[in-house]
Amino acid sequence: MPSMDRQQEFVLRTLEERDIRFVRLWFTDVSGYLKAVAVAPAEIEAAFAEGIGFDGSAIEGFARVYESDMLAKPDPGTFQVMPAAKGSASDTARMFCDITLPDGSPAWADPRHVLRRTLAKAADMGFTFYTHPEVEFFLLKNLPADGSPPEPADTGGTSTSPRTTWPTTSGARRSSPWKRWASRWSSATTRSPPASRRSTCATPTRCRWPTTS
Repeated sequence: MPSMDRQQEFVLRTLEERDIRFVRLWFTDVSGYLKAVAVAPAEIEAAFAEGIGFDGSAIEGFARVYESDMLAKPDPGTFQVMPAAKGSASDTARMFCDITLPDGSPAWADPRHVLRRTLAKAADMGFTFYTHPEVEFFLLKNLPADGSPPEPADTGGTSTSPRTTWPTTSGARRSSPWKRWASRWSSATTRSPPASRRSTCATPTRCRWPTTS
């Protein structure tokens, strides 16, 4: 068995010191849906060396039935103890995995390997890419216990979904900036700008038509 690196040793030591009972090995299919295999801490050392076997044909886009054997090899650099309920210690940790074939070669459909291949191609062309996950969330006033739809904190939206109503000091509703902008534009001209000058901005209130020399 190959010697462990310092990060692997840190993981094993933390599992013991924090009394972790379950380690979730995470990976995604080609559509981005999260998959997980839960193992005991005693299996992690072998997982670092050999991986954890699973049926790749059961995962969207990974493998056909006759080539279904695959291995999930945890990346110790992604190790994290999962949050627990307030006042109690967590007994679960997680790591993301690289998916390989039984011979140790990377699985062609593993999203982590796809990203590495793409970045390598970009580097060969002289480009440097920085990638990161996109975080999305919703702000709610409350979460009704009776199962009815939750109430949003405001009526705002993203840059592609502008407000439809805006509050006023008089208590009456007025037309949105989107509608006022559309009204001013239609009154100023009766034709659309030429294709070379059309804006592709998703929020017209923030767009400026490009000027030509």
